[in-house]
Amino acid sequence: MARDLTQLELLQELQPVAESNLNRHLSMAKDWHPHDYVPWDEGRNFAAMGGEDWDPEHSRLDPIAKAAMITNLLTEDNLPSYHREIAENFSRDGAWGTWVGRWTAEENRHGIVMRDYLTVTRGVDPVALEEARMIHMTNGYSSPGDTEGLLHSVAYVTFQELATRVSHRNTGKACNDDVADRMLARIAADENLHMIFYRNICEAALDVSPDQTIAAITDVVTHFEMPGAGMPNFRRNGVLMAKHGIYDLRQHLEEVVMPVLRKWRIFEREDFTGAGEASRDALSTFLDDLGVQATKFEEQRDRMLAREAAKAEREAS
Repeated sequence: MARDLTQLELLQELQPVAESNLNRHLSMAKDWHPHDYVPWDEGRNFAAMGGEDWDPEHSRLDPIAKAAMITNLLTEDNLPSYHREIAENFSRDGAWGTWVGRWTAEENRHGIVMRDYLTVTRGVDPVALEEARMIHMTNGYSSPGDTEGLLHSVAYVTFQELATRVSHRNTGKACNDDVADRMLARIAADENLHMIFYRNICEAALDVSPDQTIAAITDVVTHFEMPGAGMPNFRRNGVLMAKHGIYDLRQHLEEVVMPVLRKWRIFEREDFTGAGEASRDALSTFLDDLGVQATKFEEQRDRMLAREAAKAEREAS
């Protein structure tokens, strides 16, 4: 039976893949500037500078868009914790170190532009947003699940980057604002390129150490939670986002998890041994259950929305 590779062995084996994918990323990534995506002419001073403090009537975002924007921004704000996670699980040498720095720099733009947009347009309460940021960043972030190290990290961020892309794109549409939609589409394009880097590393890891990698993938998928799970009001905002189709279980399963698993050919591979087969079987069982949960949620949501629509119609008549 093949032994599990050490962290150092995995880094060495996958170094050429990291280097080629870093070069691919650099050739495809487009430089952009946060200040080009903010409607600065809408800005005005707050009370401390002789202006007017925020009032709910200032915002043109509805409650759904507000919840999604706050959730997405606070998620981006925890970048220092994410940087620590990948820096500890990767290496600071060679292509690994270059990627960690480049990824962090690109991700930092996302929080900058979203906060500037929300502040200038007075989309959300800036005081409440800052209080939530302080709480969320003080709590920090650590990976869920039982598996540690490189394989867990690249598997998790593959799914997480794709999930974030879906959430950003749908949030942009929910804002009903061309400026926000354009900004979040730009961010989502970054997230997609980041996902491809991690997905390709994990695909190579499946060839290098199949059983070890499928165990990490299974652990990640079965314990998956978004990195913003610890933020204030995450559950309430997450339910609102799911209820209105910004990010729900069906999207998680069909737009995030399954496309990646198909790309890796998880259920077609023939190089797993007994341990790897057991991990894959556990993954398959979990996915079947997730599909059942998604259907139940959709049925409940449809009934809830129908009741709300009927109530609104009665009140209007």
